[in-house]
Amino acid sequence: MSPVAQVQRALGARVVGVMGWVAGVAVVLAQIVYSMTDPGDRLPTTVLSVVAFAVASVCDAAARFGARTAVLLVLVAGGGGLVAETVGVHTGFPFGDYRYTGTLGAELLGVPVLVPLAWVMMAWPALLVGRALAGAGRPPWVAVPIGAGALASWDVFLDPQMVDAGHWVWAHPSPGLPGVADVPLTNFAGWLLVALLMLLLLHRATPPGTDLDLRAGPAPLLYLWTYGSSVWAHAAFFDRPWVSLVAGVLMGLTALPFAVVLWRTLR
Repeated sequence: MSPVAQVQRALGARVVGVMGWVAGVAVVLAQIVYSMTDPGDRLPTTVLSVVAFAVASVCDAAARFGARTAVLLVLVAGGGGLVAETVGVHTGFPFGDYRYTGTLGAELLGVPVLVPLAWVMMAWPALLVGRALAGAGRPPWVAVPIGAGALASWDVFLDPQMVDAGHWVWAHPSPGLPGVADVPLTNFAGWLLVALLMLLLLHRATPPGTDLDLRAGPAPLLYLWTYGSSVWAHAAFFDRPWVSLVAGVLMGLTALPFAVVLWRTLR
């Protein structure tokens, strides 16, 4: 690659990184407003939060590893999430028997378009978490189960919140996790299965290396923001203190060590 092409590529990555940060700021603001809004008026901030987070993750992927990786993220996480949710809502596999209530806007194949975007938004930071915690000296494949745990544990926060908001319902919500009512264990098992397959494909398709430089984008911090804000919101705003505790412990298994790794990287 010529020096001019290298400069152009670096500038392009910087511009995309800035776009990711703008989207990341929008995520934080939307989620703050969401927590202070009446439950019946939260759909606009829900849509803004998910769309902005998905944009931030795609920009982050492009800035760190190039446009090819960003496209693969959309195809694997967005397309894979759509396939998993379509199969799930029509057959009950792998999540359990559930249905969407039509409150999340436009749908494709019976699945709200917003849902595959949610897979996109969190699959990418989960991959970065998995790679960072796998670290040096461990086999590269270790990043996959760690990243899958980072992704699936987030749903322990998400699903109770969305059930309470009336966006989907479970036909057989028991048995569930202690303190996490209305969401069956099958859902979390299904999330872990889909996350393993999704992260395996993303990990294999993404160039090797762990890049946590925040100049490239906000995904690492957005993962930690999601963790901390979810713990606080469920305890203080959503009247779900047990979800705050249980999900806080489960997601904390990856979020807290990742915070330490990121802090050491930035020092």
